[in-house]
Amino acid sequence: MLYLSGHNSERMYLNYFGLTDNPFSIAPNPDYLYMSPRHKEALAHLTFGLRESGGFVMLTGEVGTGKTTVSRKLLQQLPDSTQVAMILNPSLSALELLATLCDELGIDHDRQHPSLKNFSDKILAHLASNHRQGISTVLIVDEAQHLMPEVLEQLRLLTNLETNREKLLKVVLIGQPELQQLLKRNELRQLAQRITARYHLMPLNAHETKAYIGHRLHIAGGDSQIFSAAALSAVYQITGGIPRVINLLCDRALTLTFSKQLPVVKRYILVAAAEQILGADVVQQRQNRSWAALVAATGLIGVGLGWLTGVWYG
Repeated sequence: MLYLSGHNSERMYLNYFGLTDNPFSIAPNPDYLYMSPRHKEALAHLTFGLRESGGFVMLTGEVGTGKTTVSRKLLQQLPDSTQVAMILNPSLSALELLATLCDELGIDHDRQHPSLKNFSDKILAHLASNHRQGISTVLIVDEAQHLMPEVLEQLRLLTNLETNREKLLKVVLIGQPELQQLLKRNELRQLAQRITARYHLMPLNAHETKAYIGHRLHIAGGDSQIFSAAALSAVYQITGGIPRVINLLCDRALTLTFSKQLPVVKRYILVAAAEQILGADVVQQRQNRSWAALVAATGLIGVGLGWLTGVWYG
């Protein structure tokens, strides 16, 4: 049995399985972008929303479901005549957010005597200038569930500038499910009414999970047969179809399989990898839940067959 760690272990398992690159790195490499049907649907909602006259579109989803993947694809599809500002750390005051927006849009501002009015005036003037030049302006806020209500209200005020046909600033809010609850607050009802498209991104289903793994392995020069059928099924049971967890689990499973010099990833290896990452209690709980669902489904099928038999012979 081989025991290697760190970069050497990764490089050795790549060679061992005939891979040209790490297929399950959690780094956001666009080469590995996998757009499942639900990711494509999310992208379609956001694209439609940005074309409408309203000021906001919203994408929510649990941690690791691929919201960043969708936002990167959205950026690729925006016309060249679009200026994009991105805020990745929204734990800011209203003043700090406007200062950051100015920096993102390349707007000069007085750093010695900052004020909400000064920032707002400069941003609104910039939006009007962009519009005259045929340039659309889009602000993307990631982790938007951390925005304070007063900061969201400030964003709403910025979207007040509009022509007869459209808002001059479009805002994309991306966040965890808590963002939905935040926008239900009474003081944010005006902003909530301006959201022209919203989509909640669910995890991958069992079929999509297998396709996701196969896609990433294919890009790295391998194929899904590196994982046994039982192992692929276990990935979905344990990860619930969350891409980020799938990556972590598959990477660790490949490392363990290489260390044992096995030809393919077996189910027991994958479970061992999951226990290292998530903890044995979590893995046991998720496997038990899957078996409970299977037993329940089998019971329903049995009841249905019994009823049909009764009807047939009754």
